[in-house]
Amino acid sequence: MLEIIYQDAYLVAVNKPAGMLVHRSWLDKHETQFVMQTLRDQLGQHVFPLHRLDRPTSGVLLFALSREVASQAMPMFANHDMSKTYHAVVRGWVEQGDVLDYPLKVELDKIADKFSSQEKEPQSAVTAYQPLAKVEVPFSTGRFATSRYSLLEMKPTTGRKHQLRRHMHHLSHPIIGDTTHGDGKHNRLFRENYDAHRLLLHATELTFEHPISGETLCIRAGFDDVWQGLFNDFGWQNPLSD
Repeated sequence: MLEIIYQDAYLVAVNKPAGMLVHRSWLDKHETQFVMQTLRDQLGQHVFPLHRLDRPTSGVLLFALSREVASQAMPMFANHDMSKTYHAVVRGWVEQGDVLDYPLKVELDKIADKFSSQEKEPQSAVTAYQPLAKVEVPFSTGRFATSRYSLLEMKPTTGRKHQLRRHMHHLSHPIIGDTTHGDGKHNRLFRENYDAHRLLLHATELTFEHPISGETLCIRAGFDDVWQGLFNDFGWQNPLSD
């Protein structure tokens, strides 16, 4: 059963678990569990996704409860007329925040390459990020006896595919648990020493204007047990505790 974190007559939001696909895809034919179908069965009615989260990412995922509401709300997401906040654990110490404006080329799925053009120009991609905490742990991944990590808050103002993961890779601070753009040695350290077998990227907050009432909504999704364990182990404050 999915954790419902907001619901009214028009919208419903869930805290998507890491590792769960939003909906069926021909690229993942072997999968049997999907947020969209699970939520439909849970509510006993159709739901209409307004945006996506990557399979390994957890956090706020918003649906409309009718096709009409979806058609009114979709432009809001297409035009990025909302504020998204994410949290991530990254390799290394990030000493200060900044805004990264680094265009990204269209990232293609290998299976779908033959249906896509690879000649597209890089697309604008902007991410604001701010370090919240850091830690040095007594485990080695190479030259040094210890390893360093940071807790980041990130606010993307564009929505490119794998934008946060690719931007952090570009800054040489890859997100822990990222098997595509990350660092395998550090991913393994977290699996073996902290039982963290997931991408440490969480969609914490979504703020937007309700498409029907016009009121400002701020929907927050709590952190799962893996995150809670890391907060305890590293002595970090939960960003949602206030």
